[in-house]
Amino acid sequence: MDRLDSLESQSVFILREAFAKIEKLAMLWSFGKDSNVLVWLAKKAFFGRVPFPVVNVDTGNKMPEAYAFRDRYTAEWGLDLIVGPCPPLEATDPTLPPAARAGARKTLGLKGVLETHKFDGLIAGIRRDEEGTRAKERVFSPRGQGGDWNFKDQPPEFWDQFNTDLRPGAHIRVHPLLHWTEIDIWRYVQREGIPVSELYFAKGGKRYRSLGDKDITFPIDSTADTLEAIITELETTRVSERSGRAMDHSAEDAFERLRADGYL
Repeated sequence: MDRLDSLESQSVFILREAFAKIEKLAMLWSFGKDSNVLVWLAKKAFFGRVPFPVVNVDTGNKMPEAYAFRDRYTAEWGLDLIVGPCPPLEATDPTLPPAARAGARKTLGLKGVLETHKFDGLIAGIRRDEEGTRAKERVFSPRGQGGDWNFKDQPPEFWDQFNTDLRPGAHIRVHPLLHWTEIDIWRYVQREGIPVSELYFAKGGKRYRSLGDKDITFPIDSTADTLEAIITELETTRVSERSGRAMDHSAEDAFERLRADGYL
């Protein structure tokens, strides 16, 4: 098998293991490239359908193109979509930097989803190469019932032996894409023909490399207007994938504080 075949096989195994071991399971879907790959892998793992709900934690502040993508592919992929609204900015921790407070809205919105639907596990499309705090994650990551994460108390994972046991009063985050890289995602999108938002492709010398809320996410300079051009660009770039996310330029500990509190 080549690298993409190996990654696909591992992710499908993780998805099936989660479905077999976790009683009440859902998948987070932000309609970005990573979570679209995750939905695609789930459809492969379960013979053309996603057998659990997908959750969009909605700030109400995405770009119109992102919402249009959500509405179209919810229908085309036959997804059972749960939209969890986020509370206003005033409900967040005022000691966080402004951009991080926007991220904290999503944390509170997700906690509301967990409280309402009582999911035992959530599948998320994070990757270790995205950001330093995410590099500390496990594939099966136990959390407190409210989603809080103690990154100093995570089970070891050797040779794809995953700990799927739930502690009383806890739930599990499952990360099937943890070992993928950004360029792996794009090569897989190209190979499989997976739909992605038009915002990823350059227009007027700008494109989005990572999609978030419209007031805290900014395009990068780029002429990459095709999948081939995006992959070629990534083969040489030294710029961080999340360089266009204002939250990632906040105080050094802000992202880790959000992750520990349950941020996606």
